[in-house]
Order: sequence, then C-alpha cells, then structure tokens
Amino acid sequence: MLDLISIGNLIAERRKTLKLSQSELARKAGLSRATIDALENGRAGELGFSKVTKLLTALGLELTLRPASSQRPTLDELMQEDRDDKSLDRRR
Repeated sequence: MLDLISIGNLIAERRKTLKLSQSELARKAGLSRATIDALENGRAGELGFSKVTKLLTALGLELTLRPASSQRPTLDELMQEDRDDKSLDRRR
C-alpha cells in the first residue's frame, strides 16, 4: 500500500524531473511551499485528498485505483527495484 511518505518521495522525484522548484510547484498547485516541503520530507502528518489531486494535476500525474489482489507489481515494489538498481550503479 502506498503511504504518504512514498507519495512525498514520488512528488519530489517528479518535481525534480520537471526542473521545478518547490515554490514553482506550490504556485502551480495553489498550495504553500511549506506544504510541499513537509510532504517531500516526510513531515506531513495528513494531507487532504484535494491537496494531493492538486499536486498530481500540477505534475501531470493521475491517481489510479486497482484491486489489491492484482498479480502486477505494486508501485512500492517497482520503486524498491529502482532504488536497488540505482544503488548497484553507485557501487561501480
């Protein structure tokens, strides 16, 4: 299951890929820079659905729901695989 910390990490990665500052993303999403910073750094205790959707829209992302019993890998599994691949690259 995707938690708020994982969402924050994904938001940060996408923002950096798009070469947006936290302030620029905040303006696009209609949120404060402090909210973006707290989310990206795992300090956001709760974040309402409307804020999440504003962020996703500003980043060109969408939320997709699917049954939990799916045999496809989860986003968490894919992210862990990506992190493992990147850590192998750093060791070379």
